[in-house]
Amino acid sequence: MGSEEHIMGGVKPGGAAQGGGSVRETLDRYGIRYSKSKGQNFLVDAKIPEKIVRLAGIDKSCGVLEVGPGLGALTRALSAAAGRVLAIELDGRLIPILREMFDGQPNVGFVHGDVLKLDIAALIAEKLPSQKHILCANLPYNITTPALSAFIKAGVFESITVMVQREVARRICAKPASPEYGAFTVFVNYHAEPSPLFDVPPECFFPRPGVWSSVITLKTGTGRALEPDAEAMFFRVVRSAFGQRRKTLVNALHSVFGYALDKNAVEKAVISCGIDARARGETLDIADFIKLSEKISLLLR
Repeated sequence: MGSEEHIMGGVKPGGAAQGGGSVRETLDRYGIRYSKSKGQNFLVDAKIPEKIVRLAGIDKSCGVLEVGPGLGALTRALSAAAGRVLAIELDGRLIPILREMFDGQPNVGFVHGDVLKLDIAALIAEKLPSQKHILCANLPYNITTPALSAFIKAGVFESITVMVQREVARRICAKPASPEYGAFTVFVNYHAEPSPLFDVPPECFFPRPGVWSSVITLKTGTGRALEPDAEAMFFRVVRSAFGQRRKTLVNALHSVFGYALDKNAVEKAVISCGIDARARGETLDIADFIKLSEKISLLLR
């Protein structure tokens, strides 16, 4: 995934997002030092959070889960638009600061914890009941893939709008046969409909990261709905196809299913799905993978 820079919010207590100098002053006031080794970067352009919230379509009917609020730049924009905001922050030093900043705003709450270890569905049911559930976050780059996977699998969000590293955004939104297209692309597109929104340059953060960021949105509830066994086979075939990208699809599949199917059987299965026997996995779309996984399931019975 490249850089593991942690993009965070940055605001003065009770104020809007600010420039790098003011972020430094806020950190100094609370005795906190950002860590270059951890790649902590604070969002300082006030227009970015407002644009994210607007394009995410958040209104008072929404209960929003935010991850990694940092110093609350996005949190403040969310609190002004949403019915309720629940923000999960891993850095325990920031929790009392955030609670002081948002004191008197009853629609904002904070949880200290690791989002990858929390039961997201249970947390939403407890803290954001009877609302339209939206995920909106500036994700730490080093957990982008597992975090997005967890959000999607939770099955509780109507939409997911996140800022991620630009190269990851391109992978998620990639089309078949493009260099960025891969297994994670297929996973996301199986469950949701991703759309790129806008790019964010390094100068919008303090200190400046070495990469560009991108904001994307995932419309959930638009994906396929295979039975559990069929879905498991689907993703097994997808992983097989991308596991050895230099191999043709036939060879890649045979290396995984060769214990039960000879190469000729695999080739016939591929051709019967209308796929060229010389094709590689990155040329297949989701419909192709579904047809192929169904065919292989039949042959394995």
